[in-house]
Amino acid sequence: MSAEKQRKIATELFKEALEAADPKRCVLEHVSLDGSTLTVDSRSYDIDKYDSIYLVAFGKAAPLMASSVEELLGSKITEGIVISNSRPEISFENLNFYLSSHPMPDDKSLQAAIKISTILDKAGENDLVIFLISGGGSSILAMPREGLSIEDKRKVTEKLLRSGVDTQGLNTVRKKLSQIKGGGLLKKAIPAEIITLILSDVVGDKLDVIASGPTVEDSTTFEEAWRVIEALKIEHVIPPKVVVHLEQGRRGIIPKLLGERELNYEKIQTLIVGNNHKSLMAIQKKAKELGYNTLLLSSQINGVAREVAKVVAGIAFDIERFNTPVEKPACIIFGGETTVNVTGNGTGGRNTETALAFCMEIIGHENIVGLFSGTDGIDGPTDAAGAICDGNTRLLARQYNCSARDHLVDNNSYAFFEKMDDLIKSGPTGTNVMDIGIVLIED
Repeated sequence: MSAEKQRKIATELFKEALEAADPKRCVLEHVSLDGSTLTVDSRSYDIDKYDSIYLVAFGKAAPLMASSVEELLGSKITEGIVISNSRPEISFENLNFYLSSHPMPDDKSLQAAIKISTILDKAGENDLVIFLISGGGSSILAMPREGLSIEDKRKVTEKLLRSGVDTQGLNTVRKKLSQIKGGGLLKKAIPAEIITLILSDVVGDKLDVIASGPTVEDSTTFEEAWRVIEALKIEHVIPPKVVVHLEQGRRGIIPKLLGERELNYEKIQTLIVGNNHKSLMAIQKKAKELGYNTLLLSSQINGVAREVAKVVAGIAFDIERFNTPVEKPACIIFGGETTVNVTGNGTGGRNTETALAFCMEIIGHENIVGLFSGTDGIDGPTDAAGAICDGNTRLLARQYNCSARDHLVDNNSYAFFEKMDDLIKSGPTGTNVMDIGIVLIED
C-alpha cells in the first residue's frame, strides 16, 4: 500500500476519534428528558420543583455541550452563560456567549469569572445549577486570590508551560492562586443542587485536575504546588508575590477554598461524559473494520514527546520485523498528553515534536505512517493540531536541504512540517480529549 493511501486511512481514523468526542453526542448519551424528569446517568431530577435553573458552561467544548442541554431544557433555563476561546457557529436562544482567552489568562478570563460568579450568587437552596466543563477552562476562567493580579497568574502560567510542566503540575499551582479553581465555583453554587458534566482532557480523568477542578474538592496542598515550582527551578523567575503567597499557604496562613464539611453529596452529582479512551476505542473499532490488527497502547501516555516517539517507533519496528505483538497490517493507537522541554527558539507543540522525532526514527521504513494530533485542533502556540509523517519524510526533507535534527534541537517542529506540507490544520474542533497517536504498519 502506498504511503499516500496510508496517510488517508490514518486521517480517516482520526476523524472517528473526533466524532466519538463530539461534545453534544457525549452529553446526550448520558442526559435525557422525559416530561419533567431530567435523567443524568442513573439519577433523576424533577425540573418542575426548582425555583430557578442556572447553566454555566466553560472550556473549549462549552458551546456544543451547552447546546445539547439547551436543546433539552430550552426556556426552563432561567439564566445561563457559555464561555470559550473561539466563537461558535451555533447561536443560543436562552444562553449568553462570552469569548475568553487560551492558553494564557488575561482580563477577558477575569471578566468571564466575574460573570459566572454573578450568576452563582443568585443560586439558592431550591435551585439547580448545571456546570458543563471541558479542557481549557483553567485559562478561560481566572480569578486570582486576594493580593495577586491576573498578570501574576499569566506570568506563572507562561513560565510553567515553557518549563515542560505536565497538566497535573500546572493545575496544582493554578488552583492555589485562584478563588474559583479547586472547588471555588462549587462553593459559590452551594446550597443549590448541582450537576457537573465533564469532558475530560487530562491523563487519568482526574476530576480535580480537569480545568483545575472548579466544582470538586481540591486534593492537593500548597506544599505540592511549591514542589512543582522547585522541581522546574523557576522559583527565581516567577513574580515575588506568588512566591510569598505559596509560602503563606505552606505555613497554613491561607485556608483551603472548600472544606469537606461544606459538601452535601446528596445534592451534588459529577459525571465524566467523554474522554480520550472513548475516542481510542472508536479508532480501534474502525481500524478493525478496515482489516487492521490493532494495538491500543494506553489513553494515559505522558512523558517527553521525543522519548515517547522513540518507544512507539520501537514497537512499530517489532511489528514490521517479527509480527509481534500483533501481525501486519497493524494499527498502533495511543492517547494522552506529552510534554516538551523548550530549549530552542523555534515554534511547535507537543504533537508536531512527537511527529518530528518519530519521522527521524522511521527513516527509510516506507511501510510505516504516523499521525499525531490534538483533538482540540490546537498544538501549543500554533495554528496546527499536529502533523503526519512516513518513512520517506526525512529523506524528502534532505532534498530540500531541511534538517530534521536541527529543527528538533531548536524545538522548531512546526517549521519543519510546514515546509513538508504535512501539518494538520483543522482549526478549533469544538472538543478536547487530549492528544492521539495513530501508527500504521503495512506488509
